[in-house]
Amino acid sequence: MKSSSYLLIALMSVLTFSCTDDLTSMGSQIQPEGDKIIVDTASIGLTSENVTIPYIYSKPDSLVLGTFVDNTYGTLYADILTQVQPPLDFSYPAGAVADSAKVIMYYYSWFGDSYSPMEVNIYEMNKGKTFQYTSSYKSNIDVNEYTDKSVKIGSRIFSAKDAVIVRDDTTTIEFPLSNSFVQRFSPVLKKRYNDDPTDLINYSDRFHEFFNGMYITTDFGSASTLYLRGIVLRYYFHYKYLAAGATDSTTVSTYVNYPANREVRQVNRFQYPNANTIKQAFDATPEINVVSSPANIYTKVNLPFGNLKNKLNVGNKKKLINRALLRIDATEIDDATLAKPLAGSLLLIKSKATYDRFFKNRELPSDTCAILSSLSYEVDDDDNVLYYYSFDVAKLITNELKDTSGENNDIEFYLVPVALQYDGSNNVIQVKQSNLPSAVKICSGTHPTKPMKLNLVYSGF
Repeated sequence: MKSSSYLLIALMSVLTFSCTDDLTSMGSQIQPEGDKIIVDTASIGLTSENVTIPYIYSKPDSLVLGTFVDNTYGTLYADILTQVQPPLDFSYPAGAVADSAKVIMYYYSWFGDSYSPMEVNIYEMNKGKTFQYTSSYKSNIDVNEYTDKSVKIGSRIFSAKDAVIVRDDTTTIEFPLSNSFVQRFSPVLKKRYNDDPTDLINYSDRFHEFFNGMYITTDFGSASTLYLRGIVLRYYFHYKYLAAGATDSTTVSTYVNYPANREVRQVNRFQYPNANTIKQAFDATPEINVVSSPANIYTKVNLPFGNLKNKLNVGNKKKLINRALLRIDATEIDDATLAKPLAGSLLLIKSKATYDRFFKNRELPSDTCAILSSLSYEVDDDDNVLYYYSFDVAKLITNELKDTSGENNDIEFYLVPVALQYDGSNNVIQVKQSNLPSAVKICSGTHPTKPMKLNLVYSGF
């Protein structure tokens, strides 16, 4: 009995293994050769180069003011042209008398030497030309079209640290304005056009015809820049108030603000007088590219599209890009020697034409032309921290492959440092070219150990 049981178990085991092998191979045996799904990988080498950027479209949330001499990324000159908004819901009391005026600058931070003195001068935009709210203005704007710098209305020498001597939260610098400005300003500011309500529609335009705005610049100092969060023109006045039933009037001293807010234009101008020399210095090390803001040097990346199409060969099958990752490694990162803060977010944007349209029209990222990446890091086996940016370009490549024109021209991209604005659900609702100083050095397409490559997983079915 025992031998019979052992024989039966052995026979069942043989049958089980035989059936398993047959079933495993059955699908491939009955599937026609032409119906097989192809899954493969490909790696495409890229070329890259540094390009100088003459301007960005100026739509800043914060404004940069000052001069910073930098032998690595180039000397930056940053100044400001700005309008101020008249208070549309305010009327000057009868008998109001002008006392004084000042420009107040609020800043939350600075870049460079906080104790380095700087001289800031404020000139009236007196050429009769002002800004249109719906227009886009470039950061290489010609200041001479707006002012001849003959009417200086305020000036002061200070250091960035001066605003926080008394309290840590005191971040203001005040500029008393000239008496001639106050007196010239006085009669026009008192007019509120209240006698004719229809004039309220044109009140702002009338005001800007009278006072086009201010040009704010530094004429001394080379080691710090301020990050301004607001500018206000404050106008002080007094008037006499007679209460009902009183015989003596009371003198009331007060002020009204004319802010440089979102209802009017502010344009941040950037200049790099030694831009060509700086670019040549970077070009001398071709294994490294650079991305630097504001309006400084970007990296242009070229994808050899003909080579990509040749590698993704699936015959007559339908092609599907499952994954396409472009990893760009940062290099030469040392907190002790960084000349600028690291660029936190980069936008990989296709072609010069798309780049210009995207920022001019305030577009949002798209998987087929503009892709965002934030600075990320990982730790290798030797506990080294490696920083990089990663772009998922699968939909972009898929879209390009749909082009049946037969052209195999290279696809040109730009790496652009950007500032992002989010809504309450952490969705990106605005993308602007970064106007604050930042930079990152990256491994180029010819880097000996970490060259730029596009790594793909694709299939044909």
